[in-house]
Amino acid sequence: MAAQVAAVPEVKEKHDINEGNGKVKVDEEGLTSRIEDKSLGETVQKKRPPPVDLTEAKLLQQQISHGSKTPNTSGPQTPGTATEKKRDRERKIGHRRVEEGGQITYKKIQTSQIMGSFQLGIGYAVGKLASKPERDVLMQDFAIVETISFAGEGSTFTPAHHFTDFKFKIYAPVAFRYFRDLFGIQPDDFLLSVCNEPMRELTNPGASGSIFYVTTDDEFILKTVQYKEAEFLQKLLPGYYMNLSQNPRTLLPKFFGLYCYQCGGKNVRMIAMNNLLPSSINLHQKYDLKGSTYKRKASKYERSKGSPTFKDLDFMEHHPEGILLEAETYNALTKTIQRDCRVLESFKIMDYSLLIGVHNLDQAGREKMGQTEQIKSNFEENNRAASAG
Repeated sequence: MAAQVAAVPEVKEKHDINEGNGKVKVDEEGLTSRIEDKSLGETVQKKRPPPVDLTEAKLLQQQISHGSKTPNTSGPQTPGTATEKKRDRERKIGHRRVEEGGQITYKKIQTSQIMGSFQLGIGYAVGKLASKPERDVLMQDFAIVETISFAGEGSTFTPAHHFTDFKFKIYAPVAFRYFRDLFGIQPDDFLLSVCNEPMRELTNPGASGSIFYVTTDDEFILKTVQYKEAEFLQKLLPGYYMNLSQNPRTLLPKFFGLYCYQCGGKNVRMIAMNNLLPSSINLHQKYDLKGSTYKRKASKYERSKGSPTFKDLDFMEHHPEGILLEAETYNALTKTIQRDCRVLESFKIMDYSLLIGVHNLDQAGREKMGQTEQIKSNFEENNRAASAG
């Protein structure tokens, strides 16, 4: 069996305003940048932030090619039955809600409005930065937060739109531009993928109730994150930058932007990242491996899916001798995993896993041959039916 392993601002200062616990800079275009003592500028008690969930986004990518349907909310139900309670749980996961008509909301905001507003904000942020010359990333770049207002009627710098007026925050724009450049993503290509067409929304939010959007070309994923996650990610950016500089082959998620949409007193934070498992490649097996055997077997429900994600015990059962790799590939892979684990350990993150996708070339060849034979058979049958007619 042949297998493939998929692992996956400079601001022109016009004047300064001392405000609260940070400094606000206002540039020539009316764009404000805040360098704050607290990363995201919100007053919270100082607690140890929870680890960034590096696993959930990977696991939910299986829906891209085998998406599950939004729960059917139609039909009468007897109050208090187990079925109704189960459907209530499915309708309300975290901030995500599925309304009676099937409309999905996040923090009581329609997800279609959230998606369109993020596309407007990202288009402005990336386009504006692309017109500025590149420069080295400085330490203060990781703490910069830019804010721009999007009025419905538009302004000198923002387009008119049909959504509710909103504000858009852009975190560490210069740093994320460096990350996109490092991964070979040109600004025009990023804008074309993210902003040119409506993105697809994954219907299964997972345990956290996050919203996932996938670009139509399968290149990028946008995922909502909670305040603590976003704050923790921003604090990790200097170390993330150092790791990418020293270990460009890293298998850690590739982050391309961190943004916040503000509307009606609500904050929706979202990260842009790479799509590890595009639907253009038919994956015959997927594994989420943690290097542990304790409760590491896919559930019966997971196994019943069209494209299940297996776990460590399943991998040992399916591949008792492992997956054969060339010596050079094996050495490079193990070295990268070891370096990534040391980085995660330095970040005090322990909840992570390795996602492996297996594309069986022999099986893919047989599937393609079977499809060809089926097309040929249908063509001949249609010709016979036309001749008989």
